[in-house]
Amino acid sequence: MTREEFNTISASIPHQPGCYKYYDEHSEILYVGKAKDLRKRVGSYFNKTQDNFKTRKLVSLIHHIEFTVTDSEHDAFLLENSLIKHYQPKYNIELKDDKTYPYIVIKKESFPRVFFTRRLIKDGSEYLGPFTGVGRVRELLELVKQNIPLRTCNLNLSPQNIARGKFKVCLEYHLGNCKGPCEGLQSAEDYAQNLQQVKHIMKGNIGEVLKYLKAEMTQLASEMKYERAAVIKSKIDTLQNYQSRSSVVNPHLGNIDVVSLVEGGADVAFVNYMMVNGGSIIYAKTVQVEKKLEEDDSDVLSLALARLRETFQSNTREVVAPFEIEVAEDNLQVTIPKAGDKKKLLDLSIKNGEIFRDELRKKNTLLLGKTAKENPTQVLEELQDALQLPDLPTHIECFDNSNFQGAYPVSAMVCFLNGIPAKNEYRHFHVKTVEGINDFATMSEVVFRRYKRLMEEKKPLPQLVIIDGGKGQLGAALESIEKLGLTGRMTLVGLAKREESIFFPGDSEPLQLPYDSPAHLLVRRIRDEVHRFGITFHRQIRSKGTFKNELEGIPGIGEKTATDLLKMFRSVAKIKQLTQREIAKAVGTSKARLIWEHFHANDPDAPIAE
Repeated sequence: MTREEFNTISASIPHQPGCYKYYDEHSEILYVGKAKDLRKRVGSYFNKTQDNFKTRKLVSLIHHIEFTVTDSEHDAFLLENSLIKHYQPKYNIELKDDKTYPYIVIKKESFPRVFFTRRLIKDGSEYLGPFTGVGRVRELLELVKQNIPLRTCNLNLSPQNIARGKFKVCLEYHLGNCKGPCEGLQSAEDYAQNLQQVKHIMKGNIGEVLKYLKAEMTQLASEMKYERAAVIKSKIDTLQNYQSRSSVVNPHLGNIDVVSLVEGGADVAFVNYMMVNGGSIIYAKTVQVEKKLEEDDSDVLSLALARLRETFQSNTREVVAPFEIEVAEDNLQVTIPKAGDKKKLLDLSIKNGEIFRDELRKKNTLLLGKTAKENPTQVLEELQDALQLPDLPTHIECFDNSNFQGAYPVSAMVCFLNGIPAKNEYRHFHVKTVEGINDFATMSEVVFRRYKRLMEEKKPLPQLVIIDGGKGQLGAALESIEKLGLTGRMTLVGLAKREESIFFPGDSEPLQLPYDSPAHLLVRRIRDEVHRFGITFHRQIRSKGTFKNELEGIPGIGEKTATDLLKMFRSVAKIKQLTQREIAKAVGTSKARLIWEHFHANDPDAPIAE
């Protein structure tokens, strides 16, 4: 969209607060922003010369604009946060945090079990967390086991089974770790009280558990049950010792969140988040933020805080920050401390952010070895020597295939120039000519398309091409190179997924580079980068709803039914082999008939329908 084109539509944009969305010519969303005055803010992109290259690029891609008016600037902030989270636009800031967090689940069942998990299943169970490290989860579970008697068995403790006397107490009962609900020796109400103490421990409310145990100890002592009271006393001592090991700042601080921002360069920042409960730091997390345009620090920190509070399910009413920020909740107070305990907490948060940034820089530097920083050519020369390449591999490309729930393959390619990622040369591939899952054919197609395009555009070819996969994928890629007449103009090697061994076409034995050599570290980095790039592609596609799987294409079959089938049977190919009766067990008779007839209406060798 040119300045002149914008001027023709500017009158339709109101002088009111709201959110605006920029789209490209393919109606893909590019950027979401908020404004106190929509016309002035949007006009600033077109009516002045942009100093930032990324902003100029964004403006050149804008094809049309949509906007939503809100009642206030705060409502615009809430809407912007929601839209960015939903659409994940290319030019908005992005939190780089792909970690799957551990949780502790209280299972929805009679006398619920409590255990560690990384999977959140919508089955009515209660999930506590997420936690920032597995070590803390295991420590908390051990603390619970020592102090709160809960069952650890997998028995179906329904009231009917207990009434029938179906079970007998186990060793855990005799050790005092369980009160024997399986034999009806513990009521559901008493068990529920124990679960409440577990929740307090998981949320850092050790004081509530101590209060409960002290009351129980006092009651037992008044009844002259001194041995049982002594057991409770030892549990109290254990909990108090655990509490003293926590990072207690000041118990009078109560429950607050602390957030800080550390600059990492023109395009990167690091946000540290700490959750303080009862004066103790119970969570601490630093995330990397990629800034796509010249975002204000306040905007970056506001967005990151909103996402982190949601992730860690924080409901505190105060957040400590280094400067004024906009917050999503109306009743959330922002404090900018100048001295005292809150200032110490903020300084600690900044220190943690700086340590994370510095360690990440060291890691990235060491990934290619110390010599890579001083002389990247030395690493490439080592790789050339190890692989016996005819030319120095200043241009390396790597391909990887992936698929979603056993269907709809896509591929990714990354490019490294002089040992450094050249992200503007990265490519995604929607597979066009291959039906079903066929890694060999998929690799053949994408390699052919990539180098046919380079030949047509008369661009330089890479010296080294890495195929992430087995000998079959490497052979398929080599066939495409031969079809294009490029044999001998580049070197193709395969990279074994598990052993990280390198093999050449026709070789029976792979080459294993020294594990800690700079050349091996470079190959690993390239492999990790193509995996990351491919996974990001999948997530973008799924979030935009562009995966239209074969099952959803059947009239009468919706997204939920298709998803349930894929979860149960893993792939469309497996579903095609089932009888109508087998499918009906999962989705019912009517839908099973639609699915079976779609796949086998004209197939004389189909499995029997009924």
